[in-house]
Amino acid sequence: MNTAAESASERQGPPLLRLRGIGKRFGAVQALRDIDLDVWPGEVLALLGDNGAGKSTLVKIIAGAQAPTSGSMQFHDQTLRQFDPRTARDLGIETLYQDLAVAENLDVSANIFLGRERKKRLLGILPFLARREMRKESVLALQKLAIQLPLRQPVGELSGGQRQAVAIARAAYWQAKLVIMDEPTAAIGVGEHAAILHLIQTLAASGVAVILITHTMPDVWQVASRITVLTRGEKALDGRPDDLDEDLVVKAMLVGKGVAA
Repeated sequence: MNTAAESASERQGPPLLRLRGIGKRFGAVQALRDIDLDVWPGEVLALLGDNGAGKSTLVKIIAGAQAPTSGSMQFHDQTLRQFDPRTARDLGIETLYQDLAVAENLDVSANIFLGRERKKRLLGILPFLARREMRKESVLALQKLAIQLPLRQPVGELSGGQRQAVAIARAAYWQAKLVIMDEPTAAIGVGEHAAILHLIQTLAASGVAVILITHTMPDVWQVASRITVLTRGEKALDGRPDDLDEDLVVKAMLVGKGVAA
């Protein structure tokens, strides 16, 4: 059993994230219907489903990018109303989309502090970036996750896996409590693939909850502590990897509710 699964099996107390009856309608299209979902600290939840299953819509709701049509959402026992991406980030919800939202012309340190730059004042008047302080903090952030990167190299010159590592380090540095990852191992090399999975396990071991969206089934059984399958906007299956197999999960993705374990 993987480390994430072990930590999840020992979870205590209320969930970090609690969704109840979440629905989302776009005109005549019901994208999500009555979704209940709990996520605990230190858990890696694999959110699976075919294209159009509702994964992206659900993630955007959790990240504050879209408002649900119905249902309620709690984070740390706080009911969320008038929720937006800035509020999500302030609460500790970080979302790493496939494009990663990195500034390719800036170096690693500048990306870790992107939008949260530290500043000082020259002679107490003129503001300027505290670059040396940010680089020092960036080194510590990377070391904490055992990430080795050329600190002053523009992120646009890094590989796909290295960019993922920068985004993960940024989330960890700003003390994210929940990190949502959308296909983090897509289009990266084999060696980097293993490194990203290790980083996911490291986040979970530190108590960070991770929602992992992926189509790579071996990754699910390597790092996930729980699997939730969405089909046509409904929750079709939920369980621990040890209690499920790939055939059952794929069948749930295709058929939907009513799949027996």
